[in-house]
Amino acid sequence: MKLYRLFLLLFLVAFTGQTFAQSSSELKKKKQAIQKEIDLLQRSLNTTVKGKKLTLSQINALNTKISLMQSKIDVINAEMKNLDSQIHENTTIVHSLKDQLAQLKLQYAAMIRFAQKNKNAYSKMMFIFASKDFHQAYKRIKYLQEFSRYRKKQADFIQGKEKNLNYKIVILDKSLKEKSSLLQEQENEQNKLGKNKEEQAAALNKLAKQEKQYKQDLDSRMKQRAQIDKSIQAAIRREIEIAKRKALEKARLEAARARAAALAKAKAEAAALARAQAKARAENKPVPVAPKVKEPEEEPVKASSNYLTATPEAAKLSSAFQNNRGSLPWPVASGSITEGFGRHKQGQANYDNSGVTITTAPGATVRAVFEGKVTTVRTALGSYFVLIKHGEYFTVYQNLHSVSVSPGETVSTKQAIGTMPSGGSPELQFQIYKGSVPQNPGGWISR
Repeated sequence: MKLYRLFLLLFLVAFTGQTFAQSSSELKKKKQAIQKEIDLLQRSLNTTVKGKKLTLSQINALNTKISLMQSKIDVINAEMKNLDSQIHENTTIVHSLKDQLAQLKLQYAAMIRFAQKNKNAYSKMMFIFASKDFHQAYKRIKYLQEFSRYRKKQADFIQGKEKNLNYKIVILDKSLKEKSSLLQEQENEQNKLGKNKEEQAAALNKLAKQEKQYKQDLDSRMKQRAQIDKSIQAAIRREIEIAKRKALEKARLEAARARAAALAKAKAEAAALARAQAKARAENKPVPVAPKVKEPEEEPVKASSNYLTATPEAAKLSSAFQNNRGSLPWPVASGSITEGFGRHKQGQANYDNSGVTITTAPGATVRAVFEGKVTTVRTALGSYFVLIKHGEYFTVYQNLHSVSVSPGETVSTKQAIGTMPSGGSPELQFQIYKGSVPQNPGGWISR
């Protein structure tokens, strides 16, 4: 029973150790990913902070960086909590193994003392010959054999447990050192966060002093953005109108075919009736009355209200896009969302963002988030934007320095469609529309 409990304990040690290792590995990967974003934003800030004039990009990048740093500290805290559980678990295991080992050694010492009393062959022979009968003698012989084997087995078992105990002690020491390192890392990150908050406060103070100039610059930028959004909306409306015309034309053709078929049927029935009348006259029988053939009236052409999914192919593509909500890839390999979707306020200025702004690396490759058809490639205020149709959905990629696709081209998921500017702090404006209604891309894309 004691051996069973010991084996159960060792199984739990292995299982919990594996669980902790997996959780720790995931947290470390998350922490590394956050640090990459922080480094990218820092490089972006280094290129923009040299100017005396405060920009929206600087404020957004700084705010996002502080948020990421807090997230990194949260991950470190989760690592320490995980490590504390592991340390507690390993400490309990070490104490239990020590107790088990002490019991095993006591039992082994008793066996040694018994073996010392009966160590010579004469004592063993006397033990056997003192048996009452042959059956008891046989049992005593088997007992001595089993005792010898068991003693050797116990010695090996004790050595194995000592090795396992030493191993767990080494792991425990390693965990304690790792916790000490995490505490130091946490302290360093807290200090960095404090300095960045001071930088944020200084930026806000600077913003207050430059409020008038900043608001003018922001208004100018928002007017430019509104101008581009207007072009995008016009391009989307044009695609909807094209789809509408195609759907109506298809409906008209189908209605015309239906009318022609109905008229042909009516004429065939009239011809059959005329033949029946002629036959009746020839046979001096009552002549059937011929009904007047009336041409079917032309009814108003109706088509599906959602023209963008009027074809089976478009409907299937829309459904596939919808089903991938929350798992679409990012339009760039690395970057941070420095301005979210919806209404924003900076100082006294209010504005809307129809998508998300992603600060990325200079020269970064921009890629399609889903398969579709390129409908528009256009320049606007010195940069390109690309519009891709996915059934009733559209994705928009703004502020591109160069493009590698053309209107009418079919693209696949993650296919390169262009690049960002190679200098400064490039910001990709990414948007998703359902028809002409903007959607929040944050709920659609995933790392």
